[in-house]
Amino acid sequence: MTSSCTPPRTSSDAPFPPSSAELASALAGSSRLRASSARPLAQRASFAGWLALAALLLTTGCGGPALRDWGHVDAMQALVQREGGLPAPADVAAPPSDAKRMPSGLASRVLVPGTGDLHPGPHDTVTVHYAGWTTDGRNFDTSFRRGRATSFPLDRVIAGWTEGVQLMVVGERRRFWIPQRLAYRGRPGRPKGMLVFDVQLLKIKVKPSPPTAPSDLSAPPAHARVEASGLASVVLRPGGGGVHPTLGQPVVVHYTGWTTDGRMFDSSVVRGRPITLTRTQVIPGWNEALGLMVAGEKRRVWIPESLAYKGRPGRPQGMLVFDIELLALKDE
Repeated sequence: MTSSCTPPRTSSDAPFPPSSAELASALAGSSRLRASSARPLAQRASFAGWLALAALLLTTGCGGPALRDWGHVDAMQALVQREGGLPAPADVAAPPSDAKRMPSGLASRVLVPGTGDLHPGPHDTVTVHYAGWTTDGRNFDTSFRRGRATSFPLDRVIAGWTEGVQLMVVGERRRFWIPQRLAYRGRPGRPKGMLVFDVQLLKIKVKPSPPTAPSDLSAPPAHARVEASGLASVVLRPGGGGVHPTLGQPVVVHYTGWTTDGRMFDSSVVRGRPITLTRTQVIPGWNEALGLMVAGEKRRVWIPESLAYKGRPGRPQGMLVFDIELLALKDE
């Protein structure tokens, strides 16, 4: 579902489905599926999954209505493995007259209402179950093939998903008709033409707000510590202990970087996850600054261009300012 590729797929063979007799025996209370195949049990879907699928098929008939109950993940996975995919909806060829249409050409229809009024933003991370079809009914991907929901930032997916999922609230299931220009745009190896997705929104992780740019970006203050190299720094929060990271020692950090005109160009804080690195993997100014720090410390550093990217094209130019928080030292 990324803008450069479809969601990851499993490459293993589909498990060998049990026979009707095995399903009947299981429903009658058998403690195990009777062996009717030479394939090992490890290649079969889970016993619980087949029981759930059997119950849904017996109570709803031929599997169609079962698709409305996405809460039975084991049953959905078993259905995908049994049939090779999910059956296409009846309106896969074109959006119906009651579909909501956006100026972009995206069309959608709510299948199951959600709760609340919180919608994800364009940079938030969402957790979803989904299934996708081409307009000829081919199910080219579904999270149920893997048996688990998928999480991704909305700014890392095709445009139709970025726009469409923002219309949803948690618990909602919605069908989208995404024109090719909002999907894969005819790229080789990708599904072609208009695509149809059923999406169930399970969770929203709101992207943290960007840190406020410091007021002292243009130059280090008078009380800053200045090294012989030209690096300047101020301790914003002291750490604990006296152990400084060695050159090859992995450290866990949060950081935000600005140019002196106030532009934030990178931030692990905004991404919502720290990074692990060593002093040998970073620009010289970072290498020197980390060597001054201890675990738990937060420090602002002013890094002259000669210790940063040295004018390289495509990199932030001039002196750079970083707030670095050293979260932990790891064993080498």
